[in-house]
Amino acid sequence: MSLKLNCDLGESFGSWKMGLDEAVMPHIDQANIACGFHAGDPLVLQKTLALAKENDVVPGAHPGYPDLVGFGRRSLKTTAAELKAMVLYQIAAIDGMATTQGLELAYVKPHGAMYNDMMANDEVRATIMQAVAEYHKPLVLMLQSTPKADQHLEEAKALGLELWFEIFADRCYDDDGRLLARTKPGAVHTKDKMLAQVRQLKEQGTVTTVSGHTLNLRADTLCVHGDNMEGVNAIQDIRQLIQS
Repeated sequence: MSLKLNCDLGESFGSWKMGLDEAVMPHIDQANIACGFHAGDPLVLQKTLALAKENDVVPGAHPGYPDLVGFGRRSLKTTAAELKAMVLYQIAAIDGMATTQGLELAYVKPHGAMYNDMMANDEVRATIMQAVAEYHKPLVLMLQSTPKADQHLEEAKALGLELWFEIFADRCYDDDGRLLARTKPGAVHTKDKMLAQVRQLKEQGTVTTVSGHTLNLRADTLCVHGDNMEGVNAIQDIRQLIQS
């Protein structure tokens, strides 16, 4: 199994610093870059794209709900037309900034509540898929790998849309293939459990759920987090593990 590493970056805003982008970027393959709605601002976006270019990292749009105060982690009720427009608006913003720097935007990964809503709600997912598919150039949509991957592939195929399936390195899985809620014990793995999950995924293409069941999951890319130096060190260990 060939796995890429992706990380959410460019989430600082004005004088508010979020994440260790400079430390993370050399160790990943794909940068999910905030587009200004849930985090980020024009200068941060510009700098993050430059950092991606410097490290040969593929840039992706990381659109979210317009909720800076809540960091995009609160669901917003929108019409389908509103949701499609806000996704396209954010894609266009980062695509234009990337083109200016000689970079090619490759994919879209929704952020936070928008991502969760996409996975839980068929109508939201259909709208986001339509937005990405209708953009004026081909882009890939990144979404969570679940036992419903075949269904999601069929939905995307009908729109001529390519998908990348994402696995989370540091999160425990529930039996239905979704992430165990952070409010439940063991939802976030220790470093040892995280590395064990990555090793199992690499060698067997499976993850073990909270109750001990084995799930076969498609995996194109692995989400990692670099909010602190411990997380950055873990990314380096994961990189060594998937390349060994």
